[in-house]
Parts: sequence; structure tokens; C-alpha cells
Amino acid sequence: MHILQLAPLWENIPPPAYGGTEAVVHTLVEGLVARGHDVTLVATGESTTSARLLSTYPRPLRSEGQLTDKLPYELAHLSAALDEASRGYDVVHNHMGSIAVPFSSLSSAPMLSTKHCLLDGDWEHAWQNYQGYYCTVSKRAFEVLPSTVGGTYAGHVYNAIDVESFPFSADKEDYVLFLSRIAPEKAPHLAIEAAQRAGCRIVVAGKVDPNPTDEQYFRDVLAPLLRLPGVEWLGEADASLKRSLYARARALLLPIVWEEPFGLVMAEAMACGTPVIAFRRGAAPEVIADGLSGYLVDDVEGMVDALGKLDALSATACRRHALENFDAHVMVDNYIAVYERILAAEAQTMAATVDTAMRKQSGATHAA
Repeated sequence: MHILQLAPLWENIPPPAYGGTEAVVHTLVEGLVARGHDVTLVATGESTTSARLLSTYPRPLRSEGQLTDKLPYELAHLSAALDEASRGYDVVHNHMGSIAVPFSSLSSAPMLSTKHCLLDGDWEHAWQNYQGYYCTVSKRAFEVLPSTVGGTYAGHVYNAIDVESFPFSADKEDYVLFLSRIAPEKAPHLAIEAAQRAGCRIVVAGKVDPNPTDEQYFRDVLAPLLRLPGVEWLGEADASLKRSLYARARALLLPIVWEEPFGLVMAEAMACGTPVIAFRRGAAPEVIADGLSGYLVDDVEGMVDALGKLDALSATACRRHALENFDAHVMVDNYIAVYERILAAEAQTMAATVDTAMRKQSGATHAA
């Protein structure tokens, strides 16, 4: 297949540290190229890929603090992508999110939009007249979509990682880990509370996005807790450091207080043989095998109790669960199946259109 992949302009492909969507795009593109598909990737100029790279801007927008308005750069990126989409592709796969949706009709090839994030605020309006296909990264992410979303649902495809790139270790050190974006909805303060109550040392690592909400949360809520005994703050962890942290931790704590669409860190930790203890929110019940690769809990008290049951879990079982469900080949297989269903549906629609036109022409001829 001839496939065009549209990546966001916010991070490089692959991202050096934080960047869940960009990490998934990289894994998908490399897998498709390895299967012999002809792939073009629209991304930042600093991206590294086995596919053909098309770029309008060299650096990720997240690092461009001097830009007062980043929307013009996103629109130029989108314009180049849509121009490329007119060049005979079988499928255009949109990972840019809602910004590309209103322009889907400009693509001569069918567009598949993966909803990596929840649909917030006024962006719902952009989806109301969408005519393309879309998929979600979990069943729960589909369930919480507004009923006004347009387009054809193509099913859910779980995100994935290259499991072999994550080091497995059954020997753990005496700490638990919180590793994620630092934000109120990720609730690292609750992870610290649970660890403190259980008498566990906790390592906290994550990126603080430069926005008022997250910066205030870090300053007013989290920073005072990071000075407590038994709490270690590392800041943002790059690809190498996060693997080391996962592999040595007794557990990853995720007290999420929102409808997390997927949660790539859960798959990454399990790949390292590290169980995940998460609140029963969002996609966590789909990602974690409760009692096998971690525990699903409802509150801090439940998290404290689960920390006392870690010896009942097997590092090997965690790794196996990640391999069987969230390894790269699983996601690539599933997306190829979605592409094939889309092409079959488009061919059927085209055949029906041609048949209707021929019937009309035949009727007009007989009438004459």
C-alpha cells in the first residue's frame, strides 16, 4: 500500500523523551516500512525515519519558545500534508488530531484519523461534519466521544511499543515510580501520598508543560511534596533513563483522575517486567491484566493495599502481557487490517456509484 502518515509538528519522530503520539507514529511507520509498504511521513525536519520524510519546519514546536503564535506553522505543515495527499495515496492516516479534520475532503484518498486524545471544548465542532474514517486507541476512548462526532468509526487499535527495546529485569530495587506528564489529571501528588502511607520510597519523573495550569499545579501542589523524605524528583526522563527507571522499580503508580485514552507508560513498564498499579479510570482496565500484570484500584487506600501485594505478581507475566497485547507487530497488524477494510469499503462505494450511474444512463437511453 501507498500510505501517507501525518504526524504532529510538536515533537520529533521519534521523540527524545516525552511524546506519546509521536512515539506511536514512529513505531507504526517503521513497522509498515519493514512490511514492504510505501510510506511517506509528514513531520519535523529533525525526525529520523525509514520512510520518505516530508517537512515544512525543521524543529519541534514544543521547543520553540520564542514563537508567539505557533498556529501558522501548524497550518503550513497541514497545507503541505494535504497537497501531498493529492498524489495518489491509498490511505492518508491523520495523527495531527482535530486540526486536520475539517480539511479531510481535500484529500483524494480516504482519510483515517486516529484520536490519540480526548475531544475537548470547541474542537467538537470540527468533527461534526467529518466525512472520513476514525479510530480510537481504546474502547473507553470511543465510549466517551460525543454523539455529534461525524465520520465512520473503524474500531479501536491499541497503541504499541517495541517491547524488545525495553530491558527486562526480575530483580527490583527498593522504590516505586511515578513517570508521566506532570499535570493535575495525572495526579502525581496522590502517588506520593500512597507511597508515603505504604512506607515506600518513590521516584517521580516527568515533564512540566509550559502552560499556566500545569505550571501552577507543579509549583503549588507538587513541589512541596518533592521535598519530603523518601521522595526523589528527577524531572523529565529521556528514553534511556526511563527504561532504567522502569526496569528497576517495584511498581509504576498511576493514580489517574481522568479518562486516560490509553497510557503508553503502562505498556512500557510492563515490558520491563514492572507491574502497574492504576486507578480504574480511562483505558487502564483494558491495558492492565488485574492481578497478573498489576492492580486496578479505586482510590489511594486501594493503592496502598496493592503496594502490599506486589510479591504476588510475576515480572515474567508482566513482560508476556506486554508482548502479547502491546508489541509493535500487534498494532501494525491491526492498522493494516483497518486500512484494508477502508479500501474495501471505498471500492464497494465506488462500484455502487458506477452501477447507479449506469442504470440511470440505461434508463435514459430506453426512454429515448
